Amino acid sequence: MCRSTDVKQAVLARNDDLAAALRGDLARRGTVLVNLLSSPGSGKTELLGRVLARAVERGVPVAALTADLATENDARRLARSGAPVQQVLTDGLCHLEALQVRTRLEGWLPEDTAVLFVENVGNLVCPASYDLGETLRIVLMAVTEGEDKPLKYPTAFGSAHLVVVTKTDLAEAAGFDEDAFRANVHRVNPGVGIVRTCARTGDGVDTLLDHALEARDGAPPHHPPLAPRPHDHTVHRTPGDETVHDHHPHPATTAP
Repeated sequence: MCRSTDVKQAVLARNDDLAAALRGDLARRGTVLVNLLSSPGSGKTELLGRVLARAVERGVPVAALTADLATENDARRLARSGAPVQQVLTDGLCHLEALQVRTRLEGWLPEDTAVLFVENVGNLVCPASYDLGETLRIVLMAVTEGEDKPLKYPTAFGSAHLVVVTKTDLAEAAGFDEDAFRANVHRVNPGVGIVRTCARTGDGVDTLLDHALEARDGAPPHHPPLAPRPHDHTVHRTPGDETVHDHHPHPATTAP
């Protein structure tokens, strides 16, 4: 094994240790962390803003961290919900790590927070390999992105506890084939739940919040992520289909 691989394995292993400790600390205070992953332009920020606003309306104490490479635009947008929001600037780093999350939470996260949403950097490659201490990992995709995206990014979709389709009001105009999309999702993550949402109309907003609260109350995710060997290359073969190569992260797990 080359030295660069050894270093990467060590970095991921240390991140996993920090994530597990953070997950335990949050569980003891009654907070669940929800990690949101998507490509840029999926509508993740707008949908999250709707979820936060709905939580405030329902009296659910929530908070959000949002990550970006250079600007605080998303934090300003999310703060309109009335929920506590903090920005994490990664200075060019294409993903968040558990240490960044823990450091940003120190002295800031309100004690009564039930759900902490973390909006990861817009990217479906690097963020998928890093456990942030989440109990619920949600991967989002807009109907405009193409039905084959789960096959292109099997690590992200394969490690999701829940998959969310966004911008469903544009499905017909975009020619979105939902049946094909669902088949592709379940090819890389058999049985995972799929939720349809539209930030414009509010469809699916309460459903997402309810999923987070269920995870906080101890209900297992609706479908566990795939669990191959941590930080190793695996190969998935579907009878009659081509081989899909994937590099899986250490899966997020529910704290005891």
